[in-house]
Amino acid sequence: MKNPKPLIIISVILIIILASLIYGYSQYKIYQDEYQGTESTQGEDVVVVIPEGATTKQIAQILKENGLIQYPSAFVKRVKESEYRGVLQPGEFTLNTGMNTWEMIEILGYVAPTRTVMATLTIPEGFSVEQIAARVEEQGLFTEEEFLDAVQENTYNYDILNSIPDGITVNYRLQGFLFPATYDIYEDTTAHDLVDMMLQKFDQVYNEQMRAQAEAMNYTAFEVVNRAAIVEREAKIDEERPMIAGVINNRLEQGMMLQMCPTVLYPITNGIYDKSEVTYDDLEVESPYNTYKNTGLPVGPICNPGEVSLNAVLYPAEHNYLYYHVDNEETGSHIFTETYEEHVNTQ
Repeated sequence: MKNPKPLIIISVILIIILASLIYGYSQYKIYQDEYQGTESTQGEDVVVVIPEGATTKQIAQILKENGLIQYPSAFVKRVKESEYRGVLQPGEFTLNTGMNTWEMIEILGYVAPTRTVMATLTIPEGFSVEQIAARVEEQGLFTEEEFLDAVQENTYNYDILNSIPDGITVNYRLQGFLFPATYDIYEDTTAHDLVDMMLQKFDQVYNEQMRAQAEAMNYTAFEVVNRAAIVEREAKIDEERPMIAGVINNRLEQGMMLQMCPTVLYPITNGIYDKSEVTYDDLEVESPYNTYKNTGLPVGPICNPGEVSLNAVLYPAEHNYLYYHVDNEETGSHIFTETYEEHVNTQ
């Protein structure tokens, strides 16, 4: 009987060789897939942080340490032979273990296209929707109709807009919420984009502290804006804005009509405010904005107030004044009085 040991040894050697070949081929295939592969599978998301100034080799090592690749050299070779050589970006990225390396390279090498500012649009505090529409047309950005159509859209998703009462007969639902500021206009900016930027700016300025204060005063955002719009059109000096907000409070608490001239100017000028003096005939205009004909606040904001006026409503001055009138036409300062008799005598 022949000794079986040589056959066993040979078989073991052949198995080892075969296993080595299979392993070597599998590793070669993995390397090739990471170097040239285009297929992807379902995997798990992995967040990686690429530091500023990291080389391609360092990035490849980070990917390996996070279980995204096995062969850093294959990744480096693929990057060097591509248009992404030298342009992989620093930052935080979400990659996936099922991605091929080309997909990872595209994500790591993406640079947002630079947008060129074509124009800037400055909206002063106290501008109405109608005035904004006129200005965007004057600057050749959009037509008045395009802007007003965008204002009338009901597609803007901001929780502050939920405070607007249903069914109110206002000229423009978004009046008061288009925040006055300077906005960059790009080649692809639409009228809808501009309105959305203004609403977004209001949403940022009207911060958590302001919202909490409004809630403590039992005011909705709409009521804050409605009051602030009057303050904005009435005051020229910032220090007087809380004083005027206090007068509004005092008059409403005593059941008096507000009788604020801007609430007349808004309807009779169609929101353009191209008239400064109010006549007795003007006071008779039939409008839900007219606080000489209607008790309480106007049906809605008469302009778009700035941050100082919003804060004046949220932190009004406490006093007993019920009246005020302009003292200095140049500065716009007012004299405040408690009685009508004082009001008349100081004019």
